[in-house]
Amino acid sequence: MADPQPAPSQSHTTCSSLLHELQIIWDEIGESDDERDRMLLQLEQECLDIYRRKVDRTRKYKAELHQSLAESEAEITNLISALGERMIVARGKGSLKEQLSTIEPVLDDLRLKKNERMKEFSETQWQIAQICAEIAGNGQSNDSTSLRVNESDWTLNKLAELKSHLQELQNEKLIRLQRVNSHINAIHQLSVVMSFDFFETVNEINPSLSSCKSDQVKSISNDTLARLTSVIRSLNQEKRQRLQKLQNLGSTLMELWNLMDTPTEEQKKYDYVTSLISSNVDEVSKPGSLALEVIEQAELEVERLNVLKASKMKELVLKRQSELEEIYRGVHMDVDSDAARQILISLIESGNAGMSDLLSSMDDQIAKAKEQALSRKDILDKVEKWKYAAEEEKWLDDYEKDENRYSAGRGAHKSLKRAEKARILVSKIPSIIETLTSKIKAWESEKGIPFLYDKVINQLTHLLFYVQFSI
Repeated sequence: MADPQPAPSQSHTTCSSLLHELQIIWDEIGESDDERDRMLLQLEQECLDIYRRKVDRTRKYKAELHQSLAESEAEITNLISALGERMIVARGKGSLKEQLSTIEPVLDDLRLKKNERMKEFSETQWQIAQICAEIAGNGQSNDSTSLRVNESDWTLNKLAELKSHLQELQNEKLIRLQRVNSHINAIHQLSVVMSFDFFETVNEINPSLSSCKSDQVKSISNDTLARLTSVIRSLNQEKRQRLQKLQNLGSTLMELWNLMDTPTEEQKKYDYVTSLISSNVDEVSKPGSLALEVIEQAELEVERLNVLKASKMKELVLKRQSELEEIYRGVHMDVDSDAARQILISLIESGNAGMSDLLSSMDDQIAKAKEQALSRKDILDKVEKWKYAAEEEKWLDDYEKDENRYSAGRGAHKSLKRAEKARILVSKIPSIIETLTSKIKAWESEKGIPFLYDKVINQLTHLLFYVQFSI
């Protein structure tokens, strides 16, 4: 076997020296040429296998570089599209490693932008989800699906769209919070006026509304707003009802005070009630002015005065009845006093008659009685004059029948003077009767009723006709 040719490379020189050394060893061993050829062929095959494995690994590495380059380029393309970047990345020149080293800074920069953009998207979407949860009344949002981001669209336009939506929701939240605070203030004012437990009232709506913790977020959900509105409506209705009740009680108090001449000092104790009589429901804002305690106090006072009124009104009504009877009696008009008094007492004790109306009716009767008495006055004056003339006529008859009338006894002079006056008066009786008769007829014609005198219908008229006929 020929000696190997020297080669310029160090590796070839080393291989030659090793082969030469191997030949020497074989010579010393006494290896045959066939065995030597077989071993050399085996050695050559082993070298080929080593080269082949090296080539395969290198080829695989090249493929990996190609794959990495392709993936990097694809990722750059996707990131540019997702981020909405306006940039063109030219394909690199040179070896694969040179191309990779060229695009790696670009890829790193795009990845950094993506991470920063993702943080903005996530924060914005988290805030959106949080506000939506508050509006829906779900409290803290734990739904991870609501925070998912579409990874194909990381553009600034999409981010601006999300932030615009977030701004709308923040405005909606602010408006709702203002409404909640406004409703809470309204409930507080109504609670103060009617002495309700404010904290208990709002706590029943939602515990967050009555919390004093600074970090406690007030509920702004649709349900909370609806319940606040409902409570305000209910409280306003209760306020109107209480005001109406106090106004009625105040009016009743004033009516009772007027009927019973209650002292002003005693009335002042209930100024807080009577001052509400002309008040509008929106004007009533004084703390405790519509409290149940105030209403109960007014009701107790009305009840007390009504008890007093029963006896007082009975006294007043009967006093007016006595006045009415006196008027009738003074003008000789018929009136059944006992029956009238019994009817009045029954009405008072039954409670079916309004005392004010009853007194007003009595006053009307008294006024009519006075008017009627005035219309009878002229006739009654003439009746009295006629009755006096008739009495003097009777006395004159008795006087003239007395045989001792001219005796010089004590008082004879006075009797003589009276007799002279009586004769003059008696001579006027026919004209008195005629005048009285005509006046009675005129009165009856005007009034359309008979002229009554001391329970006897037309007694005067019959008597006058009889006397006149006799004359």
